[in-house]
Amino acid sequence: MEGLVTVVGAGLAGSECALQLARRGVRVQLFEQRPASASPAHHTDRFAELVCSNSLKSTKPETAAGLLKAELSKMGCVLLDIARQTSVPAGGALAVNRDEFSAEVTRLVEGEPLIEVVREEVRQIPEGPCVIAAGPLCSDALFQAVSAAVGTDSMSFFDAAAPIVDADSLDREVIFEQSRYEETGSGDYLNCPMNREEYDAFLEALLSAERVIAREFEQSDLFCACQPVEEVARTGYKSLCFGALKPVGLTDPRTGRRPWAAVQLRAENAAHTAYNLVGFQTNLTWPEQRRVFRLIPGLGQAEFLRYGVMHRNSFVDAPHALDGTFGIPGTRARLAGQITGTEGYVEAIASGLLAALNTYADLTGVDHVALPATGALGSLVAYATDPATKDYQPMHVNYGIVPPIELPGRVSKTQKREALAARAAMDLDAYLATRPELFSL
Repeated sequence: MEGLVTVVGAGLAGSECALQLARRGVRVQLFEQRPASASPAHHTDRFAELVCSNSLKSTKPETAAGLLKAELSKMGCVLLDIARQTSVPAGGALAVNRDEFSAEVTRLVEGEPLIEVVREEVRQIPEGPCVIAAGPLCSDALFQAVSAAVGTDSMSFFDAAAPIVDADSLDREVIFEQSRYEETGSGDYLNCPMNREEYDAFLEALLSAERVIAREFEQSDLFCACQPVEEVARTGYKSLCFGALKPVGLTDPRTGRRPWAAVQLRAENAAHTAYNLVGFQTNLTWPEQRRVFRLIPGLGQAEFLRYGVMHRNSFVDAPHALDGTFGIPGTRARLAGQITGTEGYVEAIASGLLAALNTYADLTGVDHVALPATGALGSLVAYATDPATKDYQPMHVNYGIVPPIELPGRVSKTQKREALAARAAMDLDAYLATRPELFSL
């Protein structure tokens, strides 16, 4: 078809957006500033690089994260298929080999005849139809241009990534394999058990360690799902025991009992040659990470393949600055990905898919996408574009923003969520059936 769409940023949202447009016959210019201009968090020049965890969260259908994946599958999501193709064991979660995942996305994008990849920084909002998917680490110049266009001050929060360790450097005499509530010696996680004395020593070292950004954080500065482990520890003596270090469902084979606390390690790849420390996003300096995290039983000789990092992520006040499609009023530009405040890997992919669909709707003169608010993605879009939303902060999909459902009698939380998921699936199926011009390829 006629027309050219500019997509800025080849992250999760931008890659999905470009591929979806191309599959509908739309020519795309995809701009990516790496490697000429690096970001504080990226390590490669590949597309859709995962800079924090390698987990895309739960696949269980009754969870909000699992429901979102089911919805995206029905909508023809490309990157979700690639994630499944490059997955590594992670219990009930979808985790990927991040190198294989980004390599496959890059191969698919660069091999698409309708996509022209341009490796340079974009400093202004492009003319014509465009999607700004430059991520929360958008260059200063472009973010200022976006801020000027939406007429609002920028907002930001601090984000953090967890370290990765070499599997060969782990002490398997101490560390045991087990997923929660499964038998020891089976499961997709490695566990570093702590007794109370070991936990106390680790906690003391963690709280006194030198930080990169040496100040106390306000809660508003930190996105709750990515709070540095040391900031969680500051909230109370046993905070970590109810969070990243919770020992429930685990049995230390050396004692036959549940440990006082446990650090879990999740595989980075199918070969299990590298593991990340689950929930260990951190703001500690690299030397301090090496010193403090080696106090964890089983990590005394750990070799760090990547240290944790912390950086500032930026986003706009979407409910008050953008329209219902995340478009910038008065322009032909719309935003996608974490710059809109929709937080999470799969959420970013979903926003790229939506941006492609709504841009295609503009080009073909049909109505924009209006997903049912009863679903995971529909409720997130409704929340992130509702002017009544106050004190807007980055948001994952969750059942707290889904309209409630009335059920007869007393039901468990699981039963309620299963009912919400069933309603969402039925409503989405009905909607998709009415929009073949957008969803039938």
